[in-house]
Amino acid sequence: MAVPCRRVEVTLRARNSTRMSSKLLTRHGLGRSALVFLLNGLCFLPAMVQAVTEDASGINDCKPNESINFRGGTVRLENDLFIGTDQNYTNGVAFTLVSHDMSGRLRAECLPVPVRLHAELIKFLNPDFWDDAGSSVNTQNVVVKFGQSMYTPKDFSRTDLILDDRPYAGLLYMGLSWNRRKHEPQANLEMLDTREITLGVIGPWSLAEQTQNLVHDARGIDKFSGWQHQLKNEPAIQFALDQKYKGYRGTDAITPGFSADSIRSLGVRLGNIETSATLGIEGRIGWNLPNDFGSYPIRPGAENRPPSAASIHSAADGANTTAIKSQPGVHLFGTFETKLVAHDFSLDGNFFRSSHHVSRRPWVVQAAMGASAHSTLAGHGASVAVMRVYRSREFKEQTTNHAYGSVALSIEF
Repeated sequence: MAVPCRRVEVTLRARNSTRMSSKLLTRHGLGRSALVFLLNGLCFLPAMVQAVTEDASGINDCKPNESINFRGGTVRLENDLFIGTDQNYTNGVAFTLVSHDMSGRLRAECLPVPVRLHAELIKFLNPDFWDDAGSSVNTQNVVVKFGQSMYTPKDFSRTDLILDDRPYAGLLYMGLSWNRRKHEPQANLEMLDTREITLGVIGPWSLAEQTQNLVHDARGIDKFSGWQHQLKNEPAIQFALDQKYKGYRGTDAITPGFSADSIRSLGVRLGNIETSATLGIEGRIGWNLPNDFGSYPIRPGAENRPPSAASIHSAADGANTTAIKSQPGVHLFGTFETKLVAHDFSLDGNFFRSSHHVSRRPWVVQAAMGASAHSTLAGHGASVAVMRVYRSREFKEQTTNHAYGSVALSIEF
């Protein structure tokens, strides 16, 4: 039985139960609209739960490739100490788990409840995402991500509130994403289509202060003195749509020999973590290029663990969707991305209450260059990627551009 759902209308109020000032509402207008949209989407939750219980009867009939089994993981560390600074986006860490590849139409009863609910949410907000799920040229996997990000002003010694520099801010989060790999034979293209939901907490509960102090103690570095001014505790939510395109390179795990390719990307993020739109491109050149969708810094919807190309073409005859074994390889890469930002919690401050904030710039440009290598380690596929990331000024009071280093290690179980 369908559950009726009324439109949700939200009136934001300050902590003292009075209405927020018009200035604050203006500053958060786009972000508030995003939250209203998200809350309207959540009103169908009872229907999702009902669908979960109704489908549970067929769980004993599930085949191995119809349920979630994790095949690998990635650890990413980003820090500006790699290049000798300690400010702005100063540290990020993410741990991800990647499922095996699944092809054909999904059987909801075979999926874990959180993954099933996420699939239903995508179906509700973006029905077209699953329209061609039964096609033999499409396959998908699931990525689970846990991470933390932290931001600090430039002057670590000041104990007062630094009005002309960014706030102290931390984010602790969990992300769940669906990756769908599609081959379009007529255009000779492949697309990686991703939908991700991120849930977390902003403020002291993110443990950013404690994490930074732990690292600084271990390295004998002076601690930052102004964490008492960090953003206040509040829930964080974000939806991300991310698409990447590249030329079709066959079904092997690599492109044998020396070659080069390019990958185009676009993305949209909606929530009180970030509301933005991005366009980007990556170029790669090297030996035995991996048949994936490039290397990126930590961000929602950017985990580079797509379904294998081989699984798309083995799905038509019901074959096992195990990826073809890789061969050792190494390549250089460079990325360029431009982003239009409507809201960024690390610059705009708290969403639900007044807080320290700076004058965010609407356009941000980011570029990265690095190297990646992949091989076999103790019988398991493994890869490592290192990069240096450059980011333009993010707020008007910022006097210089920012840069940081990134290291990622991936392994197949």
